[in-house]
Amino acid sequence: MATCWQGLWAYRFYLIVFLLPIFLLPLPILIPTKEAYCAYTIILMALLWCTEALPLAITAFLPIVMFPMMGIMGASVVSTEYLKDSNMLFIGGMLVALAVEHWNLHKRIALHVLLTIGVRPSLLILGFMVVTAFLSMWISNTATTAMMVPIAHAVLDQLHEMPTGMDVEEGSNNPAFELQEPSPQKEETELDEKDNKQDGPAPPVPLESRAQRNEEQLRFTQGMSLCVCYSASIGGIATLTGTTTNLVLQGQVNSLFPQNGNVVNFASWFFFAFPAMVILLLLSWVWLQFLFLGFNFRKNCGLGDQMRKQERAAFEVIRREHKLLGPMTFAEKAVTILFVLLVVLWFTREPGFFTGWGNLAFSDENGKSMPSDGTVAILIGVILFIVPSKIPGLTQKPGKPGKLKAPPALLNWKIVKEKMPWNIVLLLGGGFALAKGSEESGLSKWLGDKLTPLESVPPPAIAFILCLMIATFTECTSNVATTTIFLPILASMSQAICINPLYIMLPCTLSSSLAFMLPVATPPNAIAFSFGGLKVTDMARAGFMLNIIGVLVITLAINTWSIPMFDLHGFPSWAQSNTTGFCGVSLANVTTPSP
Repeated sequence: MATCWQGLWAYRFYLIVFLLPIFLLPLPILIPTKEAYCAYTIILMALLWCTEALPLAITAFLPIVMFPMMGIMGASVVSTEYLKDSNMLFIGGMLVALAVEHWNLHKRIALHVLLTIGVRPSLLILGFMVVTAFLSMWISNTATTAMMVPIAHAVLDQLHEMPTGMDVEEGSNNPAFELQEPSPQKEETELDEKDNKQDGPAPPVPLESRAQRNEEQLRFTQGMSLCVCYSASIGGIATLTGTTTNLVLQGQVNSLFPQNGNVVNFASWFFFAFPAMVILLLLSWVWLQFLFLGFNFRKNCGLGDQMRKQERAAFEVIRREHKLLGPMTFAEKAVTILFVLLVVLWFTREPGFFTGWGNLAFSDENGKSMPSDGTVAILIGVILFIVPSKIPGLTQKPGKPGKLKAPPALLNWKIVKEKMPWNIVLLLGGGFALAKGSEESGLSKWLGDKLTPLESVPPPAIAFILCLMIATFTECTSNVATTTIFLPILASMSQAICINPLYIMLPCTLSSSLAFMLPVATPPNAIAFSFGGLKVTDMARAGFMLNIIGVLVITLAINTWSIPMFDLHGFPSWAQSNTTGFCGVSLANVTTPSP
């Protein structure tokens, strides 16, 4: 019997892929309508995404097969949904992020900020959270966590394992901190360690005191690991390209409401999400400090001779690694300039509160900017393949004095081919195809009609409940899959009850990034968990409260500063065009259509 169950478990994914479509067949057979056919496809894809029986990107291909065969959309129409402007924005943003990672610019930024903030326990956690959140605004959350967690543990090693006789001005070399980079000062450090050993062993420590210290060190290590992975997820919500779920929202809004006037762009998203990110980051720091350090001011602020010695040792490790990076190379400076240029162009293209360069130089007949944020991202990405990584000149090949070669470009296709997450591009496309199919089949309208009883519920209560539901659902399934499944449904519901769709879709998109409770919820959580010292209960205990705090912060954001930014008081005309009736109900019981 045990062997039978083991066999079923071993073949569970094959069984799910084979049996699930058969189990759902009664829906399209008993209700032979386009709405039911589309619902069958969406339910099947949602369950496959949740179970991950197939790779997420492969599941995203199903609309290309099923929609044409069910008579919902033609194959050519479905296929065009897989490479939209949001996909271009993702690809361009990733090209810049890969260049930043390739030339170690992110490590230089991290070490410089840590040197500025210092290594006292409470400030150390804050410093790592600020650095991680900032980096994850621009590069992958996973790559940021993979870089910052080893740095955090190396600094903790200096704080926890420094012998009393050690020369604190020198510190010690930590191979984990080097991130697979050779240290030219390794031999010198080993000599220092031998000299330190000659000073004699440290005085014995009482067993009770040692056990208490080990417990405190374990809690500090747990807090440091969690602060890095949590702040990576939190930082990603601040920019449109920070995490893929934000791009899913932009793509869904543009697909479902083509006349929205590019209401969700880089600048509008940043001014909405960045304050929420800062508030959530600070509250997370307070909560993690309370949970793992307590409110012992003397310890947390690093008072006391022994604490100061350990801090100087840890600070010396950071300073040494920063020094090993050497001065900024031409490539790092060039990537920095292009990165800053990209951000400036994003903010000034079509900011809304003043005329942007897109409106002035490249406007259409309505005065709208024809270039998009994706246009800018791809432009900078192409430039990365053109600009040389060294000051232009001819150099000789090593070992071949007769041959000359030009320096390589800042980015090459080999790096892009190896590190570009093409599966996310396909996953985004699958989500856009689902949204389009839901609209074309009439499923969106049918869902909206069924949800009209919610019109009697106050909009803030609807948004709050939906945020809690999304935050819970995203703990056990992919964040991107969660937003891809729910956003079209939420858009239909908003139209049915005459609420601005952004009032529901914006907070739910942010809530999909609140995956703090389980190691499998996000790759950053898994990376932090893999370094040891954490139990699932530790992550669940810290993450549960962070989920609540996150939902409350998002609710605050959508009901305060976002209302005038996105004109959430009124039901917009661009959403009205997709409905059959006229909506005159709004958050403030007034009709204020968007311009």
